[in-house]
Amino acid sequence: MSFQFRSKLALIAVAAIVASGPAAAQQKLKWAHVYETSEPYHTESVWAAAEIKKRTNGKFDIEVFPASSLGKETDINQGLALGTVDMIISGPSFAARSYPRLGIAYYPFIFRDADHLLAYSKSPVFAEMVEEFRKKTGIQMTAYTYYGARHVTAQKPFTDCAGMKGLKIRVPDVPSYMATPKACGANPTPIAFAEVYLALQTGTVDAQENPLTTIEAKKFYEVQKAIMLTGHIVDGLTTQIAPHVWNKLTPQEKQIFTEVTREAAARATAQIKKREGQLVDEFKKKGLAVTPVNRQSFVDAVLKTSTPESMGFSRSDYDKIVAIK
Repeated sequence: MSFQFRSKLALIAVAAIVASGPAAAQQKLKWAHVYETSEPYHTESVWAAAEIKKRTNGKFDIEVFPASSLGKETDINQGLALGTVDMIISGPSFAARSYPRLGIAYYPFIFRDADHLLAYSKSPVFAEMVEEFRKKTGIQMTAYTYYGARHVTAQKPFTDCAGMKGLKIRVPDVPSYMATPKACGANPTPIAFAEVYLALQTGTVDAQENPLTTIEAKKFYEVQKAIMLTGHIVDGLTTQIAPHVWNKLTPQEKQIFTEVTREAAARATAQIKKREGQLVDEFKKKGLAVTPVNRQSFVDAVLKTSTPESMGFSRSDYDKIVAIK
């Protein structure tokens, strides 16, 4: 065998090893959330998964699991620490169970609107919270998506805080979500997100609260007759990456995951804001009573019964967030 021929064989072997490298090193990741496949949180997660795979030359093969298929929201948040889930999109209210400071974003009426929330997500005060949360849990938050202004649905319309008295309303199992109903004399009842439709249908609860886009996606309008435009919480979702994944990423890979998830968040946010603007008229056409409310009656009741300090939040954080333009 000639030297030239042996050299060619060696080059072919090296090329084969190099070509097989990315496939052999490919990592499969699980990205979980509780939202429907029709919602932007899912469609843009699927886009982001494909984009991360593309930008990392196939190193990360991410499968997105929608609609609570890997567990309820509490389960998937716990899964990040347990190593059973690699990435999630979830409200930071669940992260606040480990790092309570994050929960101030859910203090009723702290945000004026979507743009205020998004400005907060880019602020020094939120960046400080993200870093402290990562130091405590190892979990990295990379992006913030606008989820929507939360409004109340019920069987009968009401126009002010007093109209909620005695109403059995489903809310997430988080004190900030319970603050407005409690302040108005309602009976807040935590029920898993995946079980809300049935609970409304069977009368286990009388009412629930969610953004208009979620009311549409989960078809709550089929089992409710009125929507009250309370806007009591302007809600967002964070994209989070588990420590067993984040800590093994190279600096370049961390940048890719961050950039792509932020791009996906911006894409989803744009869709949600556009859709919110269309839904009031569409719900009216479906026969629902869409009712404006006396917002100040709710604000006054909450501030009287649940100050930021009484809920364990910092007045300094509250003042900084309210002042964001």
